[in-house]
Amino acid sequence: MRRILLAGAMFISIFSFAQTQYEVSIDGQDKILKGIINRDLIANDTTLKWYKQNQAGYKPDQATINALKTKSSSLQLIVFGGTWCGDTKYILPKFFVLTEAAGFSQDHITLIGVDRNKKTISHLAEALGVINVPTIIVMRDGKEIGRVVEYGKTGAWDKELGEIITADK
Repeated sequence: MRRILLAGAMFISIFSFAQTQYEVSIDGQDKILKGIINRDLIANDTTLKWYKQNQAGYKPDQATINALKTKSSSLQLIVFGGTWCGDTKYILPKFFVLTEAAGFSQDHITLIGVDRNKKTISHLAEALGVINVPTIIVMRDGKEIGRVVEYGKTGAWDKELGEIITADK
């Protein structure tokens, strides 16, 4: 119960801030964005070439598109990722292709960047129990209904996301 209340409080505090609050650091070859970021920031950053490259050729799962369309007004997606992380670099661009194909509002997506220690501004990752990235948390009415961590349990992260949304009553 405490975790649900904490998640609800964190959820409300996330959206009471401006859309973009982050820190930038450089670690070797990697640019690390830590904090509340957004798709446009990553998509338009010319140093993050992986974003557009990893969108190419991805065909979104139709069942997940349908699930997102059906429940779009009642869901919030909180996505934790690392701009330094290979799994995030692969999945995040595809995630945004998927949500765009479904017409899912970007206002219902909160993207949070973490550093290599999986830490972020205001301890959001710790509060929501994020250990690996990317982590996509599906929320309805301020409560978590499920999450996909990295490639999911089956390796089909997008289908697993659709299953979580479809199973929500």
